[in-house]
Amino acid sequence: MQKRRLGRSELLVTPLCLGTMTYGEQTGREEAFAILDRAVGFGIDFIDVAEMYPVPPKRETQGATETILGDWFAARGGRGDVVLATKVCGRSTNDWFRDDGAPTRLTRSQIFEAVEKSLRRLRTDYIDLYQIHWPDRVVSEWGTVPSRFKPFVPASDETAIEVTAAAFAELIAAGKIRHFGLSNESPYGLMRFIAAAEAGVGPHPISVQNAYSLVNRTWESGLAEIALREEIGLLPYSPLAQGYLTGKYRNGALPAMSRKALFNRLQRYEKPHADAAIAAYVDLAHRFGADPVTFAIAFAMNQPTVASVIIGPSAEGQLDDNLAAAQFPWTADMQTAVDDLHQRFGNPCP
Repeated sequence: MQKRRLGRSELLVTPLCLGTMTYGEQTGREEAFAILDRAVGFGIDFIDVAEMYPVPPKRETQGATETILGDWFAARGGRGDVVLATKVCGRSTNDWFRDDGAPTRLTRSQIFEAVEKSLRRLRTDYIDLYQIHWPDRVVSEWGTVPSRFKPFVPASDETAIEVTAAAFAELIAAGKIRHFGLSNESPYGLMRFIAAAEAGVGPHPISVQNAYSLVNRTWESGLAEIALREEIGLLPYSPLAQGYLTGKYRNGALPAMSRKALFNRLQRYEKPHADAAIAAYVDLAHRFGADPVTFAIAFAMNQPTVASVIIGPSAEGQLDDNLAAAQFPWTADMQTAVDDLHQRFGNPCP
């Protein structure tokens, strides 16, 4: 795999990034080790995690994913060969992340507490890419790029973006983290962090991790131009629409041990008309003689501003079709066909 530069940084990453959010819940420790071994053996050198993981977030399991990954580093070595990314929680009512039981906010003290805990669990003394998992401010909708704007009232206790940005600058200066990124962010939020950096407050973000797939291209509406001009890499998550673009849920199917069967948390991909769009993209992949998994990931890999696509296999057996995207020849005809369907269906799953 030919590596890509991540934003303006010196970091070079593979176009596939291994997501880990199921480790410690849906994926056990032994299976997680097998996935990590196989992915790194294939050549993937970029791993993404978060203090919140595994999903669904629970008091009893929080931090387990970072712990498993830290144990894997301790057992296998090679920490310096991997670009390691993790995340700090944004605004939530969850009271189990911080020692004082406070709901999560992006204040300086909470960010510093979070990074120290992540470093301990990951068994490392630095994080290559430290990301804000979602904003501190109140936003229109989760993911912050809805297809329709929903009015909201800003909270009275929102942490100023400049305060948050300054905390990340301190962490970089202390050597705790190397670079700063965002996730589930909007054009407004991204530009405010860029403006703060240009004013000398905080680092310039090098990446944004947002949902991006065949059924959710809202990134292209405003964020893509910013990313292109400001040299910021997109790290798409859910390129398979949390499994829907595999076709496994088609016609109401509910495979045993699937994420929907276990947790029923896929409502983002169950909106009106989503089923018709998903079926059309699955059929399109088959018409090109491609596996739908490989086709959907290859689409994301070959779009402008994309730095690395986050894949999230919950079992080693799912890796083959994911990894095949690295050698999949994406053609102009495929892009035209995908764009034609997008013109018809738009973004049914923002």
